[in-house]
Amino acid sequence: QVQLVESGGGLVQAGGSLRLSCSVSGSSYGYHAVAWFRQVPGKERQGTSCINSSDRTTYYLDSVKGRFTISRDTVTNTVYLQMDSLKPEDTGGYYCAADPDLYCSGPIIEAGDFSFWGQGTQVTVSS
Repeated sequence: QVQLVESGGGLVQAGGSLRLSCSVSGSSYGYHAVAWFRQVPGKERQGTSCINSSDRTTYYLDSVKGRFTISRDTVTNTVYLQMDSLKPEDTGGYYCAADPDLYCSGPIIEAGDFSFWGQGTQVTVSS
């Protein structure tokens, strides 16, 4: 059983930065795909980024490419999402997700492909 715990959300002005953390435990971490999703009320979760633990390849939603960076620390089993040049439309709940069998292969990151989820952390970007 995989446990995911997010942290690092908060309130920031447009143009600012935040770094989210996802602590991953309870599994053979090395073979997981780990992704960050965001969700606003009334809409489906949207995949923003994914990293493959086996080879560290990464993929991004077009609207965040060049502004967001996903990375992993194998020592602490933590996945990070560095968010720069934030915009009000980046506001939402951010969720970390992992799956033992998935290999992310493109910018379309589907919530239904992931088996394990964290509780989320709120990001609010003011204009």
